[in-house]
Amino acid sequence: MSDTTQAPFTLRDGLNLAIYDWPLPSRQRPRAVVLIVHGLGEHAWRYDTVANRLNEWGFVVRAYDQRGHGESGGERGALPYDDALLDDLAEVLDDTRRHIAEPWSCPLILMGHSMGGVVASSFVQRGMAPVDGLVLSSPALATGIGALMLKVIDLLYRFAPNLALSNGLDASKISHSAVTVDAYKNDRLVHDRITARLARFIDANGPRVLAAAPRWKVPTLLMYAGADKLVAPVGSSSFASTAPANLLTSKCFQDMYHEIFNEADPSQVYAALQGWLDRQAPVA
Repeated sequence: MSDTTQAPFTLRDGLNLAIYDWPLPSRQRPRAVVLIVHGLGEHAWRYDTVANRLNEWGFVVRAYDQRGHGESGGERGALPYDDALLDDLAEVLDDTRRHIAEPWSCPLILMGHSMGGVVASSFVQRGMAPVDGLVLSSPALATGIGALMLKVIDLLYRFAPNLALSNGLDASKISHSAVTVDAYKNDRLVHDRITARLARFIDANGPRVLAAAPRWKVPTLLMYAGADKLVAPVGSSSFASTAPANLLTSKCFQDMYHEIFNEADPSQVYAALQGWLDRQAPVA
């Protein structure tokens, strides 16, 4: 296990984000840097197992608690403006590139799960900064929110955009692993808050990514759960069917729930990730 470090990172508006680094042993050259963007209501430390596996394969890993999440500042589940999460990622990615990727002259790969998949894919779709690869884990490209709830969200967005309500997530459907579900339910840093502004950001940007899929320009690994009860798998399958075949590798794990890396047996998920990374950042 690597010597994980945590440090505050001050954003343009003075808010502090908690950033976690999983370095390699001294003087070991990384194959690439992987920057992880977590999902709704959770936090970066839940990816410690993923990060340690990536370390074993020769990758430096960085993750951060998004604003309003984990140990970072900000009201839980709230945003000061619609694209705040994208601008936050731009700052973290720039710091990661300047202080880790560029000194080692190695690629930078962005990895996003669920809501983090929307943030990461929207970042790439808009071309906010170059990345060398993108990994999407059960991205919320289609939320499955009904028409009536969308009307409620639009109304709240107009009059109370940062009123925090329960996200209604059924924790029992994150994984078939009872250990994972119990840990999630008892995690003091996990919350169920969401605001209309954040809900609208997720619901609006997934379709924009899908619309841009035929013109995709970044090598991408898409992995998603076929039995997902928290986001609609049709979003991922739509992306897989329209993105350029020479740039996209996609894998549906038909019987898995939402958190594919935290399933009862995630060996197939790690195998797919390792195989793709071996092609994108070969061992020297």
